[in-house]
Amino acid sequence: MLTRFAPSPTGRLHLGHAWSAWFSYLQARSRGGRMILRIEDIDAGRCRPEFIDGIYEDLAWLGIEWPTPVRLQSEHFADYSAALETLRNRNLLYPCFCTRKEIQEEIEQAGAAPHGPEGAIYPGTCRALSAAEREEKIASGMPYALRLDVGAALRQAGQKLTWRDLYRGEERAKPEILGDVVLARKGVPASYHLCVTVDDHLQGVTLVTRGEDLLYATHLHRLLQHLLNYSVPQWAHHPLLLDAEGNRFAKRNQATTLKSLREEAGKTPDEIIEMIWSALPQQGPWRRLLVDV
Repeated sequence: MLTRFAPSPTGRLHLGHAWSAWFSYLQARSRGGRMILRIEDIDAGRCRPEFIDGIYEDLAWLGIEWPTPVRLQSEHFADYSAALETLRNRNLLYPCFCTRKEIQEEIEQAGAAPHGPEGAIYPGTCRALSAAEREEKIASGMPYALRLDVGAALRQAGQKLTWRDLYRGEERAKPEILGDVVLARKGVPASYHLCVTVDDHLQGVTLVTRGEDLLYATHLHRLLQHLLNYSVPQWAHHPLLLDAEGNRFAKRNQATTLKSLREEAGKTPDEIIEMIWSALPQQGPWRRLLVDV
């Protein structure tokens, strides 16, 4: 079994990250497998090298081990471009020239626009453009994003797609809940959804562990796996770690970063695990993974 922990270096790791890393690490270790570390740094505007070093420092302090070299997404845009080309050759991508403001205005004019887990679903304005209209806009220098035509993708799939969660059993993929998602744009030539799907396949991940807040993304990733003829892993979606007020931990809250808890509060790795244990819901099959830590 191969699992992965894949943080973005946009700040120091906090307690929520520690829980997610331990969950992935222990899922692998309890099954005789291993966990790999991946750095998801495609957002050049927010990711910083010192936070990558901080990730290594914090995980090592917790006692988590990982093989090297570590895959940095920013070094593998060629892999994501190849995946985009495959989808383009299947006529499943289209350029979208709409600005965020224009999309919002169209949604407001439509009245009751459908919503998904990432907000209002894109109304498909540019999907209706003719090939000539698209070429004219591109030739004029208009910026654009590449969207996945989910309707066409599902028609090409031609079958019910399912995926298996260790705790939820078999789930039916419903990628339409996200609409025509952006898979690439000028500033970031590959999206989160595309990158993680490509990476998990190329790195041979057999169990994808992630928080319940990303359960919706699995529906889309399962479709992308099918379209790209990728192997299909299992998933394990764990509950989120919440603070005393019931809020998710955030990188902007420096008091909960592992660096602060270690250097300012004097916490030990064992005490961090105790903090995680006490903050988790009291019920759940995943709880047994922490018993022997």
